[in-house]
Amino acid sequence: MQTKQLGNSELHITPIGFGAWAIGGSGWAFGWGTQDDQDSIAAINRALDLGVNWIDTAAIYGLGHSEEVVAQALKGRSSRPYIFTKCSMIWDEKGEIGRSLKADSVRREVEASLRRLDIETIDLYQIHWPNPDSDIEEGWTTLSKLKDEGKVRYIGVSNFNVEQLKRVQEIAPVTSLQPPYSLVKRDVDKKILPFCKGNNIGVIVYSPMQSGLLTER
Repeated sequence: MQTKQLGNSELHITPIGFGAWAIGGSGWAFGWGTQDDQDSIAAINRALDLGVNWIDTAAIYGLGHSEEVVAQALKGRSSRPYIFTKCSMIWDEKGEIGRSLKADSVRREVEASLRRLDIETIDLYQIHWPNPDSDIEEGWTTLSKLKDEGKVRYIGVSNFNVEQLKRVQEIAPVTSLQPPYSLVKRDVDKKILPFCKGNNIGVIVYSPMQSGLLTER
């Protein structure tokens, strides 16, 4: 497959990536139903064998299970794809979901994701949602520090608007944005995509109706 540089990073990614939302399985608030882990592993490996070179997951998908399935799929492969994951959506012992961008919470999340994914460095670490809005700067500052510490290679955001992008840009460059985008949901065409193009921010689009496929624009 052809590849394209992602924003201001040195990552050259394929036009299509493997979205790992659905493989988190059922039993949590935003699940897509029961999944067979072996089928998920086979699907990941088939995608990689066909040339896909990145996987996008998140800690919240399956309350950590998606990241664990990704790790299982990559065991034994001679080379691994780029691994992208996300923070800010957290859960308690009852599986109830909350949101935090406090520094200590983000640090706990990155360590847990590294452990579940069985890797030393995350290629792209993203703020999943800009909530709470008042803590965006604290969360982004923490991601920037994690990059300096080598725990993550690049940092990005998901579901941010232009005003929120401008706020975090004052702290550290944004490598990428992940917004919802489809033939029936084209809101980002108006302001967000032009802003990203003008500021060298890569865009990875997702459609909630296609939870296993992401595209780079």
